[in-house]
Amino acid sequence: MENREYLLEMNKISKSFPGVKALDEVSLKVRPHSVHALMGENGAGKSTLMKCLFGIYRKDGGTIQFDGKEINFTSTREALDNGVSMVHQELNQVIQTNVLDNIWLGRFPTKGFFVDEKAMYDKTIEIFKKLEINLNPKMKVKDLSVSQRQMIEIAKAVSYDSKIIVMDEPTSSLTENEVEHLFKIIRRLRENGCGIIYISHKMEEIKAISDDITIMRDGKWIATEKVDDLTTDEIINLMVGRDLTDRFPPKDNKPGEVILEVDDLTARYQPSIKDVTFELHKGEILGVAGLVGAKRTDIVETIFGIREKSKGTIKLFGKEIKNKSPKKAVKNGFALVTEERRATGIFSMLDIKENTVLANIDSYVKKDQLLDDEKMTDDTQWGIDSMRTKTPTQHTRIGSLSGGNQQKVILSRWLLTEPDVLMLDEPTRGIDVGAKYEIYQLMIDLAKKGKGIIMVSSEMSELLGVSDRILVMSNGKVAGIVNTKETTQEELLSLSAKYL
Repeated sequence: MENREYLLEMNKISKSFPGVKALDEVSLKVRPHSVHALMGENGAGKSTLMKCLFGIYRKDGGTIQFDGKEINFTSTREALDNGVSMVHQELNQVIQTNVLDNIWLGRFPTKGFFVDEKAMYDKTIEIFKKLEINLNPKMKVKDLSVSQRQMIEIAKAVSYDSKIIVMDEPTSSLTENEVEHLFKIIRRLRENGCGIIYISHKMEEIKAISDDITIMRDGKWIATEKVDDLTTDEIINLMVGRDLTDRFPPKDNKPGEVILEVDDLTARYQPSIKDVTFELHKGEILGVAGLVGAKRTDIVETIFGIREKSKGTIKLFGKEIKNKSPKKAVKNGFALVTEERRATGIFSMLDIKENTVLANIDSYVKKDQLLDDEKMTDDTQWGIDSMRTKTPTQHTRIGSLSGGNQQKVILSRWLLTEPDVLMLDEPTRGIDVGAKYEIYQLMIDLAKKGKGIIMVSSEMSELLGVSDRILVMSNGKVAGIVNTKETTQEELLSLSAKYL
């Protein structure tokens, strides 16, 4: 093969949908033996560009050259068969089957008329050894952690002998040690000649692992540079089109009296939370920290009635509350934005308007039992405007929006229920720096209005930048509650390991 400068060249790619130009002559050129970061705010067009590469969308204009040949893939299968693969942020696996079946689904090696299970097992073990993945290929996927499932997707991409691998927010569910392992795998793939397209909103990761960077904004190409030639502030400025001097808004909320008391809360089915006790103040943002597996999510799910409690009390404004179901919890003044927005947050086939009003649907029923469409439209528009949601219309299917804009719709849905306690589980996961700032500002504004906010987050900087106090979980127990102004990352990590 001749020595080419670029492994992949996407030249002046354009794509329009009704009411919006998603891509306006965007170019992306990826060198072999390189990690190429693709950055931009939510809705900038990153996913649309990748879908044009994979044949999910048919581009309106431009050309794509891969390995020296012009290509126009018409399906993901065609892309995979030709050496282009993708590790998605939202995992799409058959969890009831084992690891082997998930890696080789649709292309099982055969011996005569039968699946050659030995060859399938041996090839999988060979890939796992190469990537230093310590997993039993015969385990059921449903029994694995999210990080282990992500490693399977990377192994699957490698099994196609891919020359281009797209990684979309690959570290969103990984611990620091797992991130370092992933980076080790990426470096090995790079050494072998792969071109990695790395999509992430985490600046530290981009600077640590990437060679080149392409920045998009509002469906347009903005810049392509060597990562080392740009500072973090310069990258942010190119992404958002303005200076963002601080990652976090100034905190001017003032916590007041106690509004929520949780005492000795224990979930019925173990392993889960045990003997969790804390208070939440009016106008306070309480962060919840801990390592993966610390059962941080279990706290908010038990309070919200998703998980059944075996003992303990929950008091709101001094009165005991029994949230036996999410519906009851909403009625009692609680709201929960879940971590897995695609699985448990959105109804992807419904439009923005339907997704916005459904948690508060009873308030739109008129005396004649018909729905007040005008009020629903007004409230949906309020959500779009206040969240700065990027969408052509209220009737756009929510599944077609970027992850960050989906999150904004979910937030507006729960704010319309006017909760006293708003619980947010990883509210900025997979969201760009500009949208993160807007969500942080929204949280502070709600706290200033007297709401109590509980924020579960795996990002230390986020917890330290936004919360007033931080509750640290370790193996299902409260390891400590600290004042944010008086703590450090070292103390939080030390507490996180207290009961391991």
